[in-house]
Amino acid sequence: MKFTLQTQDQHSKARAGLVETDHGTIQTPIFMPVGTAGTVKAVHQRELKDDIKAQIILGNTYHLYLRPGLDIIHKAGGLHGFNGWDKPILTDSGGYQVYSLAGTGRKINEQGVVFKSHIDGGIHTFTPEGVMDIQRTIGADIIMAFDECTPYPCDFTYARNSMEMTHRWLGRCCTRFDETQPLYNHSQTLFPIVQGSVYKDLRKQSAEVIASYEREGNAIGGLSVGEPAEIMYELTEVVCDILPKDKPRYLMGVGTPANILECIALGVDMFDCVMPTRNARNGMIFTTEGIINIKNEKWKDDLSPLDKNLGGYVSTFYSKAYLRHLVKSEEMLGAQIASVQNLTFYLWLVNTAREKIIDGTFSSWKAGIEKKLMQRL
Repeated sequence: MKFTLQTQDQHSKARAGLVETDHGTIQTPIFMPVGTAGTVKAVHQRELKDDIKAQIILGNTYHLYLRPGLDIIHKAGGLHGFNGWDKPILTDSGGYQVYSLAGTGRKINEQGVVFKSHIDGGIHTFTPEGVMDIQRTIGADIIMAFDECTPYPCDFTYARNSMEMTHRWLGRCCTRFDETQPLYNHSQTLFPIVQGSVYKDLRKQSAEVIASYEREGNAIGGLSVGEPAEIMYELTEVVCDILPKDKPRYLMGVGTPANILECIALGVDMFDCVMPTRNARNGMIFTTEGIINIKNEKWKDDLSPLDKNLGGYVSTFYSKAYLRHLVKSEEMLGAQIASVQNLTFYLWLVNTAREKIIDGTFSSWKAGIEKKLMQRL
């Protein structure tokens, strides 16, 4: 993988760059649709390419490992062959699932994590070495080191011990990754993950350790788990000031349009979040004019397009009244239309931010549009 930093905004730390992989080049800043089980929910691959203009999608190591399982993925030639997506893919390591499965009797120790499957209750173990092997089999272009995502809130001692274990796990991940080879005809890249909860000194220490491994890119984890946005921004800035400028920075699990704009301004290059698709299925529609609760009565007779400014088939063909009817009727097409609309908006947001960084107007554009995008219509 190769990262080229093209432009730095003069009034903020926002950057425009290129991430080159064997499956194509990614223009940053970028939003990556989440495809937990090898699919972005309710969205065809053709829609991802042609309508949404997605450049990279995510897969989930935990879920793909459990179902459909590694045998069929390997037989298909990796996740690219299995789901037909021929552009870049990133997979997480299962670290967030370790966090989210806290109530299912999972056990964390130095060796790794023992957990119960949410599907059938079977007992499984993830180790740093095993997770590298799993992600080799899945075949994503960018893979994540195995880490523990600490809950919020947590005390300093827990956060420090967890961070230090994550660093030790990182060493094992790198050793395993470096002594193995990709299984398919493309290269793979390993990103370490910064942890440290909400403690600034721990975040600084973790960022320094992660940077010392000199991998091709770096991720920031353990944020957007319930802490106030101001803390997330403060810690993101601290970490971005330490992580190398000549490598992409990926802020995991973030977030709202405002979160993304703020963190682009702090120097983040890559984002992912389930919000656009999850909220779409519940009737929250993101548009260039603001946020719509499509279930509200006010949209019942509104025959105007979903977003005339956004362009694209879904945004300009379907009306607000029709989408409201589908969502209220619990028709599957409603979730599809809403998901495509929201993802199209998110890709428009980061693509426009990139254009503004390049032409030197990012900060003024951001100041003028941020409140508008988050207003409730």
